[in-house]
Amino acid sequence: MTLSPADTIAQLTALLGANGVIGDPDRMGAYINEPRKRFHQKAAAVSLPASVEQVQAIVRWANENSVGLIPQGGNTGLVGAQVPLRGDEVIVSLQKLDRIRAIDTAAGTMTSEAGTILENAHKAAEAEGMIFPLWLASQGSARIGGLLSSNAGGVNVLAYGNARELTMGVEAVLADGRLYRGLNSLKKDNTGYDLKDLLVGAEGTLGIITAATLKLFPKPEDYETALISITGPEAALTLFQHLRERIGSRLNAFEIVPRIGLDMQLRHGDLDRDPSAGPSPWYALIEVSRMKGGAPGALQTAIEAAFAEGLLDNAVFAESLEDRTRMWAFREQMSEVQSKEGASIKHDVSVPIAAVPQLIAEGSAAALRLVPGIRPVPFGHMGDGNIHFNFSQPVGADPKAFMASADEILHEAIYEIVLRLGGSVSAEHGIGQLKVDLLKQVKDPVALDMMRAIKMALDPKGILNPGKMLRAGP
Repeated sequence: MTLSPADTIAQLTALLGANGVIGDPDRMGAYINEPRKRFHQKAAAVSLPASVEQVQAIVRWANENSVGLIPQGGNTGLVGAQVPLRGDEVIVSLQKLDRIRAIDTAAGTMTSEAGTILENAHKAAEAEGMIFPLWLASQGSARIGGLLSSNAGGVNVLAYGNARELTMGVEAVLADGRLYRGLNSLKKDNTGYDLKDLLVGAEGTLGIITAATLKLFPKPEDYETALISITGPEAALTLFQHLRERIGSRLNAFEIVPRIGLDMQLRHGDLDRDPSAGPSPWYALIEVSRMKGGAPGALQTAIEAAFAEGLLDNAVFAESLEDRTRMWAFREQMSEVQSKEGASIKHDVSVPIAAVPQLIAEGSAAALRLVPGIRPVPFGHMGDGNIHFNFSQPVGADPKAFMASADEILHEAIYEIVLRLGGSVSAEHGIGQLKVDLLKQVKDPVALDMMRAIKMALDPKGILNPGKMLRAGP
């Protein structure tokens, strides 16, 4: 029998206490309103467990009563994985599980609970002379569990890898309430399936991650950061290959941004001044780490050589922390500033690095054919092939009319190009509820069958994040 809302709240309160449950819809706003405001369902309740044992108790209760559970970290996800789909689910917020359990500098690991805010994880590592290199714009609110569940990327993937590569082990509550104790820090463990890799990136559909053992790295002595003026993505690709040959693994980040992005930020006052060397069609933001004992100037030397070969137009180097902060703000504010320009259509896609220029050229041309006056704003991680291919509405257009007429046709046009180039329709944001139908269209049918079989084996009642990533039916 389906539980009434009152029974759901009463039974959760019996498990967690009055401070562990939010049943009043007026108090749920922070948990059900996601950043892009695309999904608008209520929740039956929000639960706030304060221990792993309480998470287990919630899951056992949900399994017995066939209640859907939505694991949630910092509610920063962009595809709706962390918010309700049907309106009768219970959100399980991990925010109270926010301890750093251990740091082992010799092994280069940190064991963190799922509710730890990423920025706090950074501070804890840096206090020990180490870094946790997962770095993204929402680090002040994103939490470790959500970042692992979505296999987050960020700007340091080039040097350190994404969340899955930065995770050595996880602890997770399974759909029947059992606890998977996988918090090991072994670099070599050949004892069967890698269950950690299965749970990371599963968007909470196979288990609720409660803690993880994460990789730490020695803190660089300094960073060399430069904003390069280039003619376009083709020049960026050539410059990237030049720098990778000369700098190798010390090349932390290689981001590209079109001039329109800088114009938007200067127009709306998001930047106090232009961080570039002057007007340019495109910019590349490049950063290199320097470890203790390393000679400074590696990036400048490589850039000077590139300039001599005619690979770039101009460059400005960060001479202070303020300069570096301003350059990174230019990159990190790109998505946010578009909201000040009206409606925007967003794509999180990836292609082989060599195909990035073709993707941007063909995608921009297709958009302009379909919607005259549309403003392409492609930017992102040139170094790993992940481009946030966004489009701002034509100047003066009605935002609702623009989204109604352009969203679907532009998605079809961009995804057709991405797939033709051997790319992915979701590079780092995940599937959630936004791309479930798209996944069915583009994923290998055998792979989908395998995914469904794993889901059925681990969550036969379908209580863990129901309807996300995979939905019933062909």
